[in-house]
Amino acid sequence: MPDAFEDHCWKDVVSEEILDIYKEYQRDTYMGQRPALLTIDLYNLVFKGGQRPVREVVKEFPSSCGIYAYNAIKPIQELFSLARSKGFPVIYTTTETRKEVKPATVHATNRNIREIGKSDYEIYEAFKPEPGDLIIYKERASGFFGTPLVAHLTRMGIDSLIVCGESTSGCVRASVVDAYSYGFHTVVVEECVFDRSLLSHKVSLFDLHHKYADVMHLDEVKRHLQREPVRQAV
Repeated sequence: MPDAFEDHCWKDVVSEEILDIYKEYQRDTYMGQRPALLTIDLYNLVFKGGQRPVREVVKEFPSSCGIYAYNAIKPIQELFSLARSKGFPVIYTTTETRKEVKPATVHATNRNIREIGKSDYEIYEAFKPEPGDLIIYKERASGFFGTPLVAHLTRMGIDSLIVCGESTSGCVRASVVDAYSYGFHTVVVEECVFDRSLLSHKVSLFDLHHKYADVMHLDEVKRHLQREPVRQAV
């Protein structure tokens, strides 16, 4: 179990000394009984510029995740198909764009604030929502902060989340930490999350896995769902 627990993408950046320090976090991973698929910010903006190295694509599209975004498309589509075949609720988050709530004025750092284009934050065509799916509009990194997400999860009887999307070090991480804080068991699917920075991606997954969530490979998720009884949400 210890070897399997650390058999993830961070193996080439996390030293043996750090792994030894974190040995006490090793445990059995699992899937919850009533999961929902929570998809974080799979909107058009991060796919702009096509399947190119991030260093190149951000010169024209600073918010793009380039090749890392495109590498995740097929695994995420497979995860979507799996979740829908099991009857799990599918929940999307994206950025609030309504002018009347003035989202562009709500910021707390001196980062460059770009003009918000509604089409930029529409869900990318490869993951188009279906009737009955839930879309949460947010103004902060976490899908929970200032949104009715918890109320919807409670109403549906959800006890756990399966998470995909971007960015691993930003909105995914913030949402997973909040899910932990609200008492939801969370599984982050390694091949189905991505970031502009590969280093940030790997270190963030390491931190989440050891403290706030179970990071699983897509194949692991399939095995858990085949092995463990899962109850559908109400």
